[in-house]
Formats: sequence, structure tokens, C-alpha cells
Amino acid sequence: MRGPGLAGIVGGVIVRDLTLAGRRPVDVMTAVIFFVIVVSLFPLAVGPESRTLATIAPGVVWVAALLASMLSLGRLFNADYADGTLEQMLLAPQPLSLIVLGKVAAHWLVAGAPLVLISPLLGLQFGLPAEGLAMLALALLLGTPALSLVGALGAALTIGVRGGGALVSLLVLPLCVPVLIFGAGAVEAAVSGMDAGAHLSLLGAFLVMALCFGPWVTAAALRIALD
Repeated sequence: MRGPGLAGIVGGVIVRDLTLAGRRPVDVMTAVIFFVIVVSLFPLAVGPESRTLATIAPGVVWVAALLASMLSLGRLFNADYADGTLEQMLLAPQPLSLIVLGKVAAHWLVAGAPLVLISPLLGLQFGLPAEGLAMLALALLLGTPALSLVGALGAALTIGVRGGGALVSLLVLPLCVPVLIFGAGAVEAAVSGMDAGAHLSLLGAFLVMALCFGPWVTAAALRIALD
């Protein structure tokens, strides 16, 4: 009898992790609430000057999205590590990289996709024009999956480490700087009336590279961490 195909393996992991996340709605909403609060504080602190707000908006939203995605990385593998499920995944006949890909996809659906959906609403606080709001959502759509893929590597390297949450941030944040630069640059270009195609192309290239190598490298890190 044939086993599940590649899509079936990834889909099964996604459904499992989304089901578990649905049982902990507080954990699911933490990143979203943090993102909303951080972005909303800047207009209050900077003041109502529209030109200043529009100038800082891309950087503020992207930094907030990056920090919000870091909040949930500690739970990516730790729960499975604590109950022994992760060891069973390593012994499963399915490729560990596919299991990792499914877990990262579920993480993005829980912690990344909501940020993409609400970003245009938050961008209105900064007076961004319509083209800036659309570009903000598009850039986050390309960039946040890359953040999850890169973050999974940091989460794998810090499994079982005391204070692993802070260590994950120290490991991952420098690697996410290119995504931050190109994502904010795309929005700035759109607001200025310039072509944002170069920034989006670089974001897309970073995402493709992370998809190709991220799950495999994370799987190797998991094997090393559990040896």
C-alpha cells in the first residue's frame, strides 16, 4: 500500500499543527496583538505630522512584523520536543525536511498571515496612500514566509536551551536584515512613485532560497540538537 505523497505529508503536518494551535487561542493571538500595539504606538509618540508618519511607516511596520514573528518561534519545536513527538518525527520514514516545511507553513498561517491581512489597516494610521498600502501587504506576503523559514533554523538550534527565546532572536535577527531592508524599500519606492520591482524581486529570490535550503538545514539542525 502506497504511503502519502509529498503534499500529503506536508498537508498532514499543517492540519495537525493548526489543530493544536486552535486549542491555544491566547498563544495564537499574542503575536497579532503585539504587532498591533507596537505599530499603533508610533503615531502616538511621533505626533500627527503626516509626512513624518508616512516616512517612518515602512520601517515601523516591518520591524514590528519581524519582532512579532520572533515571539512564537519558541513554540515551533519545543512542545513536540517536550512530549517526545519530535523524536518520533526523526524516526519516521518520511523526510524530516518535509515535516519541517509543514510545521513552518503552519507557523506562518498562524503568526504571519494575520499580519499580512491587518497591515493595510495599520498603515492607514500613518497616512499611507493606496499604492503604499497595497505594496505593504504584498511585501509582507513575500517576506513573512521567509522570516518563518529562517526563524525555524534558530528555533531548531535552541531546542531545550534555557532562555532559548532570547537566543533565537540573537541568532535570527541578523539573518533577517535583508528581508527587512528590501521589504521596507519596496513600500518606500511605491509611496515615492518609483518602481518597486527590484525590491520585490530580491524578496522573492530570498524566499525561494529559503524554501530550497531552509527546511533541509533546519532538519539537520534538529538531528544535531537531539543527538
